[in-house]
Amino acid sequence: MGSHPNPLPTPVTSAGADGLAALLARPGKAVVALDFDGTLAEIVPDPEQARAHPGAVPALVALAPHVASVAVITGRPADVAVRYGGFAGVPGLEHLVVLGHYGAERWDAVSSAVHAPPPHPGVAAARAELLGLLERFDAWQGTWTEDKGRAVAVHTRRAADPQGAFDALRAPLADLADRHGLMLEPGRLVLELRPPGMDKGVALAEYVRETGAETIVYGGDDLGDLPAFATVDTLRSKGHPGLLLCSGTGEVPELAEKADLVLPGPAALIDFLASVAARL
Repeated sequence: MGSHPNPLPTPVTSAGADGLAALLARPGKAVVALDFDGTLAEIVPDPEQARAHPGAVPALVALAPHVASVAVITGRPADVAVRYGGFAGVPGLEHLVVLGHYGAERWDAVSSAVHAPPPHPGVAAARAELLGLLERFDAWQGTWTEDKGRAVAVHTRRAADPQGAFDALRAPLADLADRHGLMLEPGRLVLELRPPGMDKGVALAEYVRETGAETIVYGGDDLGDLPAFATVDTLRSKGHPGLLLCSGTGEVPELAEKADLVLPGPAALIDFLASVAARL
């Protein structure tokens, strides 16, 4: 293993310490699953300008050959995450999997193809009503909608009062979602309407079953990552070592308080992954 000038940060929980130890001792039995925005990519005002941190692909390339699998689990369409991440055709990432739309879509580096079921009809119906609904609220000015194909999101980051707009729109958007058989997923100054039945926890649980992984590492930054954290907790209760990483400095306290290790943003999380890879 050799000596390393930069020690790995220590998980604050004994379960997390066990998960990190298992990852280092038996990396070939581990799945490393990561969110994209806010975890591998910095949060930016315009989500179409989001790109993976420059260190993300090199860190994943260093890590991937040692572990059972690396997966990116994101609310974005799979092909968009692949494009913004720069994941296609990268030597060393031949077995990367991207689970898009919370697992409803899947891209495999092996085939470079996206597999997905037909879209939920409620998304198109909600999208058609959305602008009219927003215009009835003073707070909507400065917000904008993002068409994700299988979901639609309202961002309030550019509004004059971002948190005020978020709070004012949450109930009417929840009602719109409910009327069209959708669910409302709140995040960091974003409200997303998407089909029920699929979340990052379900996607992660199915992927762990598929790979037969023993140890599960998951890193995320927002409320949409809570179901994946819950899946890791469930697997830990069944004897699987696990490590929960939170990217951020407390922007989402609900996630940070459940994490084994809080790392201050994508650069720090990526440095951690690279440091782990250097020890394998």
